[in-house]
Amino acid sequence: MTLREKISLCEGKNFWETRDFPQYGIPSMFMCDGPHGLRKQEGIEKDYLGVNESRPATCFPAAVSTACSWDEELIGKIGAAIAGEALDQGAGLLLGPGVNIKRNPLCGRNFEYFSEDPYLAGKLAASYIKNAQKNGIGTCLKHFACNNQEYKRLNSDSILDERTLREIYLTPFEIAVREGKPKAVMCAYNKINGIYCSDNKELLTGILRNEWGFDGVVITDWGAMNDRIAAFKAGCDLNMPGGSNYMEKEVLNAVAAGELDEADIERSVQRIRRLVMEAREALKNRYECDYDAHHELARVAAEQSAVLLKNDDNILPLKEGQKIAVVGEMAKNMRYQGAGSSHINPTRLVHPADVIAGNASVEEADVAVVFAGLPPEYESEGFDRDNIKMPSGQIKLIEETAAKNPNTVVVLFCGAPVETPWADKVKGILYMGLPGQAGGEAVKNLLYGVANPSGKLAETWPLEYSDCPLSAYYPLRDGQYREGIYVGYRYYDKANVPVRWKFGYGLSYTEFTYSNPHLDGDSVRITVTNTGSRAGAEVVQLYIAPPQDGLYRPVKELKRFAKVFLEPGESREISFTLDERCFAVWDGGWKVPGGKYTVLVGGNPDKLTVAGVVDKEGVEVRIPEWQTGSWYEKPSGTPALEEWEKLLGRKYVPYTLQKGRFTMNDTVMEMKEYSLVMRVLYLYVKKVVTKNVKPGTPEYRMLIESSVGSPLRNLQISGGMKGNIFKGLLAVANGKYMEGIKIFLGIG
Repeated sequence: MTLREKISLCEGKNFWETRDFPQYGIPSMFMCDGPHGLRKQEGIEKDYLGVNESRPATCFPAAVSTACSWDEELIGKIGAAIAGEALDQGAGLLLGPGVNIKRNPLCGRNFEYFSEDPYLAGKLAASYIKNAQKNGIGTCLKHFACNNQEYKRLNSDSILDERTLREIYLTPFEIAVREGKPKAVMCAYNKINGIYCSDNKELLTGILRNEWGFDGVVITDWGAMNDRIAAFKAGCDLNMPGGSNYMEKEVLNAVAAGELDEADIERSVQRIRRLVMEAREALKNRYECDYDAHHELARVAAEQSAVLLKNDDNILPLKEGQKIAVVGEMAKNMRYQGAGSSHINPTRLVHPADVIAGNASVEEADVAVVFAGLPPEYESEGFDRDNIKMPSGQIKLIEETAAKNPNTVVVLFCGAPVETPWADKVKGILYMGLPGQAGGEAVKNLLYGVANPSGKLAETWPLEYSDCPLSAYYPLRDGQYREGIYVGYRYYDKANVPVRWKFGYGLSYTEFTYSNPHLDGDSVRITVTNTGSRAGAEVVQLYIAPPQDGLYRPVKELKRFAKVFLEPGESREISFTLDERCFAVWDGGWKVPGGKYTVLVGGNPDKLTVAGVVDKEGVEVRIPEWQTGSWYEKPSGTPALEEWEKLLGRKYVPYTLQKGRFTMNDTVMEMKEYSLVMRVLYLYVKKVVTKNVKPGTPEYRMLIESSVGSPLRNLQISGGMKGNIFKGLLAVANGKYMEGIKIFLGIG
């Protein structure tokens, strides 16, 4: 291959395919979004946001739901099913799963991620990957890394200390890479401490490849490429989407000048070639998909992922013959998936009202069931939520129903926690998350006890958003990770802040007891017994409570879990094996501080049994001078900027937009306040979007954010525009009119 051809292979052919070179026996490969279902868009080359419908595929519950199953086997079955549909539809790579940490409940894309806990997220993702790839189809783990907000996600800077980066944000990726061995990893849009992920050699080569042993392809998120020369050096292989020949000329010149070694390009070529050839071999196998069986799997997944949050007076399950009132629009039109690039066109769709017949008014009913949650415009890829409140009309509906009927049950559909000021006014709450296309059938089976709820929350539900430690500084263009390691339950436990429902919480229609805890070296054993009258599943959670007399640490951390299905009266001994990483912190490497570590086991965070105490001799770990008396030693509320700077070890300098010094990393939306040409461009794009998509919809907000809210370099790549259109516009915006004209004409 010529150098130009090699560079070309490292850029997509279009929005969804890699380039083919028949003369060298290299085929193209089709890629599809696939976290909770296949989204194959054919003939809609530029609709990468999911505005138009894709080919029908099974819409499984979103990660926000399946994470609550805490069931690695179930997640693996879903991954295998989606990969099967990829084979059926001719796709060689699934763009998923996503393991970004749920740092803040406002993040608009949280529904697509598993958990606030890195261990849980990593283990579930690893199972998805291993099982999806058994038939040869590849997976692409995303978004690497620290992509924890949608606000200005394409040019934001995630600023955090190394310990927080390693212990919280890289750990789920590490587990998924080491155990799942994905064929590809997608680098995120954002910067980490000032360096774009696509350019970050320490991240993509030092950590991902050298430390964790990843040998696959690193792909950019769509339009995430910053500097193609730096990206080759960093180990970023494939620039997506294609069509723009982004920086091809610059790369050729850099090789000629000796600034870039052709060997860096050749390594990327060989990785891409191996990926597409493996996909071609896999796709040779004829695969007949049983979409009916996949629908049933989607139903089972929704049932096993549902979380019973409240069940006063055992109001659930409902009894046959009871008069039931079905209340709320979401009974007829439930929220079953999120919006954005993961939007699935389901093979079929069953709403609760399709299978549950309300036979009474609210006043006359034995039980009133309210179906409520968040409308689609509240959460989507492309923008963050404004708050965690439910719409006022939904709250009013619940409260009015509860006032008329004391036996009120609420079924919740939402992709993230919401404030529930009405929780004390109802007797039952069943959280379905975003349950997929079979959600209606699952709800019926759960309400009537055909299925027993066994889900546990994979994230904390605060009483109010103001209780979150980062509520005062999220989101910002510069992602200030001031809370450090205190994410989710790690903060609420340490600060002793009351919450509505804790991480790991969930009820059942039966009861489980724990007995005979035993700790022997690195082995933990405990017996779980179903003491109730119904068959059910229990999630056994193991936490380690580290010593609190040295380096600042959480009160406890999840280190192991297992889901066990038990018949009434059945007992089973569950065993776990601990390793050194269970006790370690990051201090220039993984180290175990000396001290006594308490091992806790149980099915709910408030009912944990002490299995034993491990006395670690450990090693000396550096304790910073500033720690004593600091927020990080005793967190409460929001950490001050000055405290965070001590954690960072440097002064924080915010990004400042400067008139006349705009760059390709600035957005039209930002520059329009300072530049007439950008203001005109903003109004034009907004007019075009408004003409094609209804304002107020998630698609509208997403299109606005992905166009005028995107950096110019992203528009250059994602728009598939050749030449120097945006570079010329940038020059004009900076007051360099003649230079801009020359660039437009191709003579600059």
